[in-house]
Amino acid sequence: MSRYSSAVIAALVVLSIAVGAVAAVETASDGVPQESEVGTEVTATYTFTELYTDYESWTLNGQTNLTGVTWTVTKYNQAGNQIDQQSYDGGEFDASIDIDSGSAETNSVTVEVRGTTPEIESYQFEPEETYTLAQFRLVRSGGTSQALSSTSVHHFTPDSQEAREAIETAQQTIEETNAGNEAQTTLENAIEAYNNEEFGSAVTFANNAEQQARQDESTENRNQLILYAVAGLVVIGLLVGGVAYWRSQQDSYDKLG
Repeated sequence: MSRYSSAVIAALVVLSIAVGAVAAVETASDGVPQESEVGTEVTATYTFTELYTDYESWTLNGQTNLTGVTWTVTKYNQAGNQIDQQSYDGGEFDASIDIDSGSAETNSVTVEVRGTTPEIESYQFEPEETYTLAQFRLVRSGGTSQALSSTSVHHFTPDSQEAREAIETAQQTIEETNAGNEAQTTLENAIEAYNNEEFGSAVTFANNAEQQARQDESTENRNQLILYAVAGLVVIGLLVGGVAYWRSQQDSYDKLG
């Protein structure tokens, strides 16, 4: 067997192991925000189907970084009718999923999580600050578990958002104008100030970086205009010189004649 064939077989084995380790329960979400402000309420809903592809009995575990949390877990039968609803408080819950539940067999489950966007423990411009909105796992008897889904959301304060937007604007301007080292250094100072939670300074540095980039662009354009003007004068000089030379040659020809 060739080394290439061995490598392909090994890769397929690893892939099959990896696929086998992932639960086949399907998850969909609705209402998940891209970002949320600290202290504001967030609500999102998750739907779980194909519940018994791998196991006939297991526990749905949910966790979140939201505060003041309420989970609402609703179970539906195959006809789409609600057969059970339970509410849980706190950052984590467990709900049993069992195919052997008589005529009220659970066919799908929705989980609504409602809570308040948490405080930011540590600020960093990149990667941006995030919290776990909801993380779900399939837990088997004995403690073994498999990840189902996890959602992270960017959170911010008004001051941090203002600073981030100023820095992003400066970054875009520097990139578009191909600004020099001075603007880049000022931008780095803005990011450092952001990471130190000095948002006012971050905004000032970012605005200065953008202005420096604009100035660099203006200077470059002016230099290009000067260069074009000089080149134009050279061309005109050459043309005038050529005409003068041509006339002198014509005058010499006439004298000889």
